[in-house]
Amino acid sequence: MAVESDLIFSPQANHNFSRILTDLKRSNLSISNRLRSIREDADFVNEVAHAYNRPLIANERCGSWYIAPEKKAGSAYFKSTDGHTGQWNFSSRRLNLHLLSIIGQHDGCIIVDSTRRGKQMPDALSKTVPIWCCVLNRVLFPAAEERHQLYTPPNVVSRSEHSQAEARILEHVAALKALSIDITAMRQHIQKPLRPMWVTQESQLIPTSHIFDDFHPVICCTSSRRVPGGEMSEGGYIQGAGDDTENWALGLTAPLFWNNAAILLATPESGLPDLVRSLTANQSVDPAVNTPIQVAPHLFVSRLPLPGRVSPCCTITFLPKTTDQSSWIKGPALMEVGIGKQKLASRHLRVALAGICDFVDAYLKRETGGSVPASAQKQILVACETGKDLSIGVVLALVCRFFDDEGRYKPWTPNSSGANKSMIKTKLGRIMLAFPEANPSRTTLQSVNSYLMG
Repeated sequence: MAVESDLIFSPQANHNFSRILTDLKRSNLSISNRLRSIREDADFVNEVAHAYNRPLIANERCGSWYIAPEKKAGSAYFKSTDGHTGQWNFSSRRLNLHLLSIIGQHDGCIIVDSTRRGKQMPDALSKTVPIWCCVLNRVLFPAAEERHQLYTPPNVVSRSEHSQAEARILEHVAALKALSIDITAMRQHIQKPLRPMWVTQESQLIPTSHIFDDFHPVICCTSSRRVPGGEMSEGGYIQGAGDDTENWALGLTAPLFWNNAAILLATPESGLPDLVRSLTANQSVDPAVNTPIQVAPHLFVSRLPLPGRVSPCCTITFLPKTTDQSSWIKGPALMEVGIGKQKLASRHLRVALAGICDFVDAYLKRETGGSVPASAQKQILVACETGKDLSIGVVLALVCRFFDDEGRYKPWTPNSSGANKSMIKTKLGRIMLAFPEANPSRTTLQSVNSYLMG
């Protein structure tokens, strides 16, 4: 006859049970399962594109995994965090105004994203994009009051949350107007207000190229199929498989996946790590991707490595490692800043900006005799690993410190008026208009704000 002690798992049994569950989850969330799930979801995205006959826009970071490069019309940066309960934000650092020309040319677009953990759709599509549409409608079509309301999916967003988000629209409208962006130029891209619509794998797709008389449709497509519960697979399928690539992709990127999809999907799990490492090691960098991009008068950004020789200019590059600050200046027009990678680098940027600004100030004074006329061609190039984060932060700091609205050099003195949040947001908005692909992290911008206002 069994006694109580026989019915209770020993500590060792509990440990083994936990290990078994961990191993099971790891096998379910394998790279091969993820890639097959991504391909399955991408097939659904193709069906949506065929049904609605509008261009596909990847909501980065993970949207690009579900769109073959030749079918991708562009990228957007609508963050789920801006749509989280209690946030309901319109981001001045992710304006996404470049989408207006695509929407106007094609009478709308399809924004592709995914989500994990049993959710029906990501907050980016259910709330962030709708808030964006509502704010732009009020700014660009002030007389069309019937299109000023906020639209959210009622099966996802409660009436209470909808009301709270809508109550903040007026402050978002004021914030956008405060950026002093050319409203007339924005308005020329689109003929009608914007209206979000939503498509999931549970939706019934009815093929149509219908032109809506009253609005441009912004179709929010959730690529992933809903799997109830936590982050587990359902018969090998993983919801939101393209998310959090830093935790599973081993350096594989969306373009690299699509360029090698056949061999990757045919390779067994045991061989995938070596194959991915081989592909990442042998991938070639498109020179066009590294071409410097002008984001403000006299100021350019680029990703690393720089494409051979660049035109004569002052160059600041960020090394993906930490180096002694005394070694950063390599010449009168070259600075190599070693502050690490990713979040570590963004945090260290605050301290590095003082030396960087002093270096650029000395360069401008030496090269121009203390003033830069609007026609001068003195160039400053800032390059980082992505060309979209640290480099944008440095350019923002330089614009705020040394240049007026016409791009004229204004030497900084201890008596110079300091920057404020409003001025920094306005300057950042102009940079984002010039380079919509820019995506400075929150930590990077916090470092810039701390430096400029500290």
